[in-house]
Amino acid sequence: MSDLFSLAGRKALVTGGGSGIGRAIALGLAAQGADIAIQHLGDAAGAETVCAEIRAAGRAAFVHECDFLQSGAIEGLVQAAVYQLGRLDILVANAAIERRMDWLEVDRDHLADHMTANFASLIRLCQLATPPMAERGWGRVVAIGSVMASRPRAETIAYAAMKSAQRTAIRAMAREVAHRGVTMNVISPGAIETERSAGRYADPAFRRAVVAKIPAGRAGTPQDCVGPVVALCSDAASYVTGADIPVDGGWTIGDPPGALPGEAA
Repeated sequence: MSDLFSLAGRKALVTGGGSGIGRAIALGLAAQGADIAIQHLGDAAGAETVCAEIRAAGRAAFVHECDFLQSGAIEGLVQAAVYQLGRLDILVANAAIERRMDWLEVDRDHLADHMTANFASLIRLCQLATPPMAERGWGRVVAIGSVMASRPRAETIAYAAMKSAQRTAIRAMAREVAHRGVTMNVISPGAIETERSAGRYADPAFRRAVVAKIPAGRAGTPQDCVGPVVALCSDAASYVTGADIPVDGGWTIGDPPGALPGEAA
């Protein structure tokens, strides 16, 4: 078997790793041989469960709780992860807030929280994590974006805007470190059914409305995000940097064949 996608001996930090997409990615990286540090906020049970699964598979796993809206949280997170793992080879920036609100009601605090948690946090994580990667000549950063960067909605205006800014920032930073063996990319999930959205997907009308937008004919799962991230974190993707890979079943390429006018949005 080829070891092109092996992550044996690599050390990864996954933010928001206690559930949903982050959980699936943490388990997927560990399955390829990586040791994992998981950041969570208010989900200790979920994070510990993921770590237990990783340890049962023979890899090291650690948990750290922090709130990106608090000053010094990211510095503490990276310091703890490096202490636990020895170094960081891989950063998966998945944690984010998404607070929906009528765009006419959006205020300064709403915007500031999204900017801090979803954008400034990414910049700070990369400022701390990537220089040591560059010094060693190998590193991977994958930010978890969103289809909303390409197909924004007014009720998620702050979230969508920060995801778009995140993509631009990754591309800008990627130029600076590519020659030193560090790649920086984005995957942009579409409609992904997670624990948090399970209630909405339980409504048949909601599910039909979502699926009507997607050429693949189904909503995505967290597992759909694992393959692209594992590939980007491996030696197989050493020549891929500054990319934004949609993981959306074709949502961003247009309406499904046969969609009626107004049926897909």
